[in-house]
Amino acid sequence: MTAKTDESSADPAKSIGATGSAGSIGYEQARDELIEVVRRLEAGGTTLEESLALWERGEELAKVCRRWLDGARARLDAALAGRDGGDQGPGAAGPGARDEEASAGAGGERGYGDDSGA
Repeated sequence: MTAKTDESSADPAKSIGATGSAGSIGYEQARDELIEVVRRLEAGGTTLEESLALWERGEELAKVCRRWLDGARARLDAALAGRDGGDQGPGAAGPGARDEEASAGAGGERGYGDDSGA
């Protein structure tokens, strides 16, 4: 990686590849820019104004990443519901029941995403 010039530190948003609207960038780009923002904030040596601009950009990028991850989760949930036939009628087990049944058959371990700690 090359060293940053004094010009790049004058405008933190430019130096991290800001595209104007973070909502129009992909997950990987937002994640990579967020990593750079965090690195620069942790390194210090920026003015208060630069730090605030970096923090604001980081918040914006984090929201973009969260939207992408939420969308991916919704797509996975829809795909799993379609695979399982989407049967949620009377007597149908809830979404976690299949995970618990599958994990019980594998030595009784808890399923993915189970936070109960039991």
